[in-house]
Amino acid sequence: MAKRSARHQAHGRGEGVALLERPREPSLEKFLGTREWDPRGEDRDQSYVRKVRPQSENQKTLMEAVDACDVVLALGPAGTGKTYLAIAKAVEAYESGSVGRIILSRPAVEAGEALGFLPGDLEEKLAPYLRPLYDCLSDRLGGKRLKQLMGDGSIEIAPVAFMRGRTLNNAFIVIDEAQNCTYGQIKMLLTRLGWHSTMVLTGDPDQTDLLPELSGLRNVGDRLDGLEGVAVVRLSEADVIRHPLVAGMLTVL
Repeated sequence: MAKRSARHQAHGRGEGVALLERPREPSLEKFLGTREWDPRGEDRDQSYVRKVRPQSENQKTLMEAVDACDVVLALGPAGTGKTYLAIAKAVEAYESGSVGRIILSRPAVEAGEALGFLPGDLEEKLAPYLRPLYDCLSDRLGGKRLKQLMGDGSIEIAPVAFMRGRTLNNAFIVIDEAQNCTYGQIKMLLTRLGWHSTMVLTGDPDQTDLLPELSGLRNVGDRLDGLEGVAVVRLSEADVIRHPLVAGMLTVL
């Protein structure tokens, strides 16, 4: 960041200031409001921060819900930080000794295009589906430590189909892309919860790759809302922390 600041100062002495200090587009103001987050700002990458900071009130609510409840459903559109915050809390719980392992799972459902028969063994075939989870973990732990923890079983990443029949004790479980699970699959996953464990399900009920009537996330969220020990947190376009245009596009697409 020091080099970047120095470079900006150097340019500031010349005639290129107008290019570097481009004013924000007026059409984006209604999406940004008074939020301080800037996609070009120095605080956009929190990988160096030990504890992730919420960027909106709903994100703060989500993080507090994870601390207070054993089961949390985080529902909202793309870019609202659902997966990242859930995995950050999982890493935080593991590092503090609150849980003994982290289990991450997501359904192996193709997002609109058939991938065909992928080469390699089972792990290699599933890698494209689970890549987003690896990315989040690597961001929080670093590649070397992640490889070590996966090697000794402290972190496990598996597709939803591999969860059946298990009891998950002393674990932090994150079920990602839960909108691509059927009602029966989500019910099966919820009943895997064991002692001293926390489970967070994340997903966008409006963006399922299943037929709308097959996705069970919205139904499960409505049924569990208000149940003691369970929190259902609904995020919106106002909580999008990707480029501000993402929030704008979501309102028209």
